Amino acid sequence: MFNLFGSKVDKLQKKYEKLMEQGMHAQRGGDIALYAKLSKEADLLLAEINKLKNDEK
Repeated sequence: MFNLFGSKVDKLQKKYEKLMEQGMHAQRGGDIALYAKLSKEADLLLAEINKLKNDEK
């Protein structure tokens, strides 16, 4: 069961990293609205990752 849990965290972590990278490119390209949207999504995802990690302990 731990492997399933770890797998979910890993998938969410990869999605988080992808959102952060997309946000960085949006910011560098001058699209601040898109950057804000992607950053908010990434923050929510990070909160979920942290919750899952805390539940694991």
